[in-house]
Amino acid sequence: MVNKFSRRTVLSAGAGMATTLAMPSILRAGSHQPLAGKELRLLTWSDNTGLAVLDHIAKPFEEKTGARIIADRTGSTSEMVAKLRAAGDRAQYDVITLAGVGAVELAGDGLLAKPDLNLLPNLEQVDPRFRTGADGHGIGYLLWTGGLIYNTKTFKEPPTSYAQMWDAAHKNRLFLPPSTWTDALDTIFATGKMIGGDGTNADEAFAKLAELRDSILTFGENPAQLSELFRSDALDIGGVYAPAFYAKELMDPANSNMGATYDVDEGFFADLMYTIVPKSKPGDDDVVHAFLDFTLDAEVQGVMAEAVLNGPINQNAVMSEAAKASPFIIKPEQMGEAAVVHDKSFIADVREDWINRYNQTLS
Repeated sequence: MVNKFSRRTVLSAGAGMATTLAMPSILRAGSHQPLAGKELRLLTWSDNTGLAVLDHIAKPFEEKTGARIIADRTGSTSEMVAKLRAAGDRAQYDVITLAGVGAVELAGDGLLAKPDLNLLPNLEQVDPRFRTGADGHGIGYLLWTGGLIYNTKTFKEPPTSYAQMWDAAHKNRLFLPPSTWTDALDTIFATGKMIGGDGTNADEAFAKLAELRDSILTFGENPAQLSELFRSDALDIGGVYAPAFYAKELMDPANSNMGATYDVDEGFFADLMYTIVPKSKPGDDDVVHAFLDFTLDAEVQGVMAEAVLNGPINQNAVMSEAAKASPFIIKPEQMGEAAVVHDKSFIADVREDWINRYNQTLS
């Protein structure tokens, strides 16, 4: 990708500062609660996806290992990056779940440790494309996927292009993602593709997005509020946005008026989310590696995929028949030409500039 801006390339500076975690033996399940008495401090999202992390990863991990997880939750990857940067060398978190671009930025800052892949046996079951990232500092977690959310009363058939957001019929019935979310970067990229570019043609994309300024009813900072706006028939369409927020609503479109589609001309967006480990952390390496490995467990991956409509990366994920058939869960075998997977170093490089321009263009 081209189209570079003034901000430094995050992978080039400071990457050599990151360290590798020590290599303790991870205690296996043969002993009862092998990590009893140990603590792990976790930072995850404040929305339903973060709640699912607590319910389907953290709690079962505590039950199986005896370790205690102390969780903190926040709204976005940008906020997670800011928290870790503010902490500096002060040990605050052991593990953070976040979008891929955040891992790239923090690795570039020299704030992350490299987990020992030999202590993550479940990694062998993961699609090789999605095992690691951020120069080895991020361990693949799940696929966050985005497309179009639409009103099933307005659209008798799912929309087939992001271009339909520009239809005058949807004036004041349109939503877009908030600027600090990765979905906003996806929206800029999708707009660039829609008008014939490769997605990095930012100047043209922002000029096109400016045409939507007077059509936007709201930005999607609050997924629950969006759900209510669809239910009350106040919204028609919006994106790029993740169906993951609406696992329940999408199963009941007659009451929610909500549909979602990945089948659009410009493609859908997939972001490999990571679990990362700060270089300065309060917990022990054995509990950290055990938790990282547990996030990749086949059963955990299947349960999480169904709970929040994220794509599993464990190729042996244990999924229900309903989850296997769901059009809202992208499986690894669907990651073909239609999937847009960003060059994360590029996105990390343009992120701040694009956020500022997005705000200036649409406010």
